[in-house]
Amino acid sequence: MQDVITLALPFFGLILLGFGAGKLRHLPESGLSWMNFFVIYLALPALFFRLLSETPFEQLANITFVGATTFTTYIVFAISFCIGVVATRGSIGESTILGIAGAYSNVGYMGPGLTLAVLGEQATVPTALILAFDNALMFILAPLLMALAGTENEPISSTLKQIVLRIFTHPFILATIAGVLAAALELRPPQAIDTLLRYLSNAAAPCALFAMGVSIALRPIGRIPLELPLVLAVKLLLHPILVFLLLTWIGGIEPNWIATAVLMACLPPATNVFVIAQQYGTYVQRASSFVLIGTTVSIVTVTGFIWAVTSGILPLQ
Repeated sequence: MQDVITLALPFFGLILLGFGAGKLRHLPESGLSWMNFFVIYLALPALFFRLLSETPFEQLANITFVGATTFTTYIVFAISFCIGVVATRGSIGESTILGIAGAYSNVGYMGPGLTLAVLGEQATVPTALILAFDNALMFILAPLLMALAGTENEPISSTLKQIVLRIFTHPFILATIAGVLAAALELRPPQAIDTLLRYLSNAAAPCALFAMGVSIALRPIGRIPLELPLVLAVKLLLHPILVFLLLTWIGGIEPNWIATAVLMACLPPATNVFVIAQQYGTYVQRASSFVLIGTTVSIVTVTGFIWAVTSGILPLQ
């Protein structure tokens, strides 16, 4: 247990430091814009490109792993969406936000920091694959369902164009594609560029976790809905359990990849849940409570899954 605390404390400690800074200084959320830009457009893409480009290409083309993890994310989205349909009496827009809250892990800000800290650099490839395909899945589901709900007054062609644009212009996905191409062609950047990428990579996890803590501190807790405990149970417990059961049932997948999938799935709802709710003007105040309360509860649940993975409680073989 001491080893687990040693792994979890710095990880959550950076989030708590950011949360404390946000509460003490009362800085406007706009003050985080450059930090978020640095994390999303520079540091994390540099991390994924550098590590993926150094990975043998045959390890990257794991269609079975990608299909299983993305399918599991879709399943928990569907479960949470159905909970939303019952709780909101059939509101497709609000149910979509609940589906995202129950399926969209904080894979960007928290994922790389957690998996690399617990499992080392061998977790890079599965982390990047889950991050890219889970993001793509949400970029598809959110606008399509919101268009069906009538919150967007645009033709379906514009919605489809927007989906493609969001997928293929997202910096995480672009960095993943570039890293895979570099690995396939066995390209290596010059020493000076490689050193720059390492500097950016080393800053990715601490900056992302600190910025996330500040973001949570600056967003007010909305009304706590009755469906929140059930949706958070789906996100924090059911999601990692389902992905573990599916991957072990399929078989033939590296234990470190299964462990990475479990750790990525057990993360709390992404801060993008609030951003998407705000974008469509749906479920906004209540969405912020999912992010804050989910992150708080995850201190216990994520630590529990770290213990299960590192102690051998989960049979990964």
